[in-house]
Formats: sequence, C-alpha cells, structure tokens
Amino acid sequence: MERLMKKYQSKYKRAREEMDRWEQLQSLFLTQFGNASAIIGRLPVLQDPNNFGILSGNPDIKKELLANQLESFEMIYSALLGTMKEFLVIVKALEKISQDAYFLLKEECKKVSSEQMEARVGAGPSIMDCLEGLKTIHEMHLFEYHLKSSVVLALNWNSSPGDLTAFNHLLADQPNIPRVQVQLIYNKIFMDGVD
Repeated sequence: MERLMKKYQSKYKRAREEMDRWEQLQSLFLTQFGNASAIIGRLPVLQDPNNFGILSGNPDIKKELLANQLESFEMIYSALLGTMKEFLVIVKALEKISQDAYFLLKEECKKVSSEQMEARVGAGPSIMDCLEGLKTIHEMHLFEYHLKSSVVLALNWNSSPGDLTAFNHLLADQPNIPRVQVQLIYNKIFMDGVD
C-alpha cells in the first residue's frame, strides 16, 4: 500500500508540472486576448471619419489603418488559437495521468475491496482520495478549457466594450480552477507538506 501511495504522489507531482505549464500559458493567453480585445475596441474609432481631424483629407489613411488593425487581429487570433491547442495538450496530459492512476491500481492490486479503497494509513490519504483528486484536477482544467474555447469563439468584430471587459475578467479569474480546492487536494495527498 505504501509503495502504491508513493507512485500516486509521483502522479501528483507530474500533474503539478502540467498545472505550472497551464499557468505559464494563462499569462500568454491573457496577453493575447487583451491585445485582440484592444483591437476590436479601436475599430469603431477608426471607422468614424470625425476622429481623423486634419488627416481626414486623405481617404487612404483610414483604409490603411483599418486594414492594418484587421491584419493584426487575424495574427493575434491565430496565435490565440495556437495557445488554445496547447491548453488542450495539458488537459489531455492531466486526463492520462488520472487514467494511469486507475490503471496503476488495477495493476498493483488485482482485487481491492471498497474498504481497502477508503482505508487510510495513519493520517494519510486513501486510495480513493488519490484517484478522486487526480480526476477532479483533470475535470477542473477540462471545464476551464471549454470556458476559454467558448469565450474565444464568441470574440468577434461586433463584441461590445462591456462584453470585452466581461470576457477579460472571466478569463483572468479562471472560475473552474479554484486554487483553494486544488491546494486542499495536494495538502491531503502530501501530508508531510511536500508537493
């Protein structure tokens, strides 16, 4: 049982590495999304001829500025989709870690009773705690990925300033990955404070 717990702890360390990668991507993602939102916010200003003052005598400048902004948006949006693909790689890695934990149980213990699944060694976690924790971490990231995907797909030229602000706040908050809950899972698995 102790050997199995050590293997589960190594799965949690691997999951932590994936979550650290997620956090690095989150920073990039927020920058990309903020840049795309800023461009969308500028489009109405660029379409209003009253905003060009002395330059309004040159009709090409309005077209060029608008074209440059649209081109920049397309590049940023493409990069944003690339970042989403990287988030999906992490979600799949967390899913594999969770599935491997279940497979490890089958491999290590051919017949485990429900009592053994719930049994604790001292104050340490049960096998079920280990399995459920990894499953929960995967699901949190999966749900957050789906939220991010929905917001990215909702981003368009007609997004209002209010929508853009709400999207940015929602993405920054990551409501599907409550840090306190994640830390509680790790505290339960690593009773000695090592994670």
